[in-house]
Amino acid sequence: NPIEQEGTYPLPEAQVDRFLFKLRVDYPTQAEELEIMSRMGGIDIPRAGAVVRPERIAELQRLVREVVVEDSVRQYIVRLVFATREPRAAGLREVEPLIDYGASPRGSLGLLVASQASSLLDGSAFVTPETVKDIAHDVLRHRIIRSFEAEAESITVEDIIDKILSKVPLK
Repeated sequence: NPIEQEGTYPLPEAQVDRFLFKLRVDYPTQAEELEIMSRMGGIDIPRAGAVVRPERIAELQRLVREVVVEDSVRQYIVRLVFATREPRAAGLREVEPLIDYGASPRGSLGLLVASQASSLLDGSAFVTPETVKDIAHDVLRHRIIRSFEAEAESITVEDIIDKILSKVPLK
């Protein structure tokens, strides 16, 4: 929330890169806001309680690592991340002037583990390229630094990721 950034400094890119996701959270709908008011605006104060035990979290972390990722999907992840660093080599000449810095190796690792977790949550024992594409914006949006040209032309990081996802072949 930019309003809350007054008097603070943004984190350096090397520190931002350590976060797995950068999620976009929009304002709630009117119905959601009414629900918020119902839950928070009454006499009874809501109480937080445990949802899952630490042992279960450790078990789920182990299960995420067991989700199968074929070599072809791993190669696809690497091609996506390399396209953020070397767009011209990936056949994305039009994207090259829009990126000052592409995703680091943490981007590949993030796409890997996030895709595994997403597959597990969907009840799948393996990762597909579509799973990687579905999670790519959340994993890459804070790892690509736009150029001044991209900012001047109001081209967002999401636009850049869309172009990369549309052009980088699955195989």
